[in-house]
Amino acid sequence: MAVRTQYNVTHACGHEIVHDLSERPADRRAGFARWLASKDCSDCWKAARDADTASKEQWLAAKRAEEQQAAKEWAERFDMPPLEGPERALDWGERSRHQLMTAAHTALVIEGTWDESDWAELEEKARSVTRAGWWIDQRDAQGVDLLELLDAATEQDRGTENPFR
Repeated sequence: MAVRTQYNVTHACGHEIVHDLSERPADRRAGFARWLASKDCSDCWKAARDADTASKEQWLAAKRAEEQQAAKEWAERFDMPPLEGPERALDWGERSRHQLMTAAHTALVIEGTWDESDWAELEEKARSVTRAGWWIDQRDAQGVDLLELLDAATEQDRGTENPFR
C-alpha cells in the first residue's frame, strides 16, 4: 500500500481544502500537511496580502502628501522658484530639492563649519537650477556634495532655454 497523496487540510482561516501532495517525497507529506493547517488558505492569504498592499499604498500616499506639503512650505519660506519639467516630475523634483537642501544645511552649517553667508551663496546657486529632473537625479546625493553638484549643473538645468525637459 502506498503513502497517501491527498490530504484534507483545515487551514487556520477555517477553510477546508484537499491538497494533492504527490509532488512531495512520501516521508514529508504529513509534516507539510500539518504546516499547511497552521497557515491561511491561498485565497485568504492573497486577500490579506492585497489588503496589506492597499494599506501600504495609502500610507505611502499620505507620506508623500506630507512631504509635498513640507517641500512647498519650505520653497515659499526660502523664496525658491518653481521647478520646470514634465507635470509628473514637478512634485518629485520639489521633494528631492527640499530633502537635499535640508541635508546640505544640516551637514554644512549645523554640523559643519559654514556660516550663514556661505549658506546664502549656496542657496542662490540652488535657486538657479529649476529643472525638476536635475533635482530628481541628485536625490541620493550627500548634502556635503551639493555645492559641487550645483557648480556642475549645465545651462539646460538652469532657466527655461530647453522646453523639452
